[in-house]
Amino acid sequence: MVYFSYFQSVMSYGIIFWRNSHHSVKVFKIQKRIIWIITNSNRYDTCRPLFKQLGILPLPSQYIFSILLFVVKNKNLFQINSQIHNLHTRSNDNLHLLSTSLTVVQRGVAYSGSKIYNHLPTHIKQLSANVVV
Repeated sequence: MVYFSYFQSVMSYGIIFWRNSHHSVKVFKIQKRIIWIITNSNRYDTCRPLFKQLGILPLPSQYIFSILLFVVKNKNLFQINSQIHNLHTRSNDNLHLLSTSLTVVQRGVAYSGSKIYNHLPTHIKQLSANVVV
C-alpha cells in the first residue's frame, strides 16, 4: 500500500500541466490496472466502487481538484467579470474568460481553471473566499 501512495503522489505532481496531454489516457488506464491488482478484482469490473473503497480519486477527478486548488490559491492572478465591466449580470462574480478559439490557450491552466471554477455552484465559490493560502 505504501507503493500505491507513492504512485498517487507522483501521479498528481504537476497534473494541472500534463493532464491535457494525450498520454494521460494511458496513465488513467495504468491507474485502473493498479486498482484491479490491489483489490484483487476482475479487469472487467467497474472501477468506480473500487476507487471509493480505497478512498482515492481517479485521474480526471484529481485533475479537477488540483486545478481548482490552483485557482483558489492564485485568485489574484485572475480577473473577475465585475472588474471588466460595470453591468450587473448573473456571471458578475465568475472569473473572466478570454475569448479565444486557439486550442492551445483553451487547454492552458488559466483558461481551463477559470472554466471549471465558473461551473461551481455559488455557495462553493463563496466558501473558497475563506480559504487561507
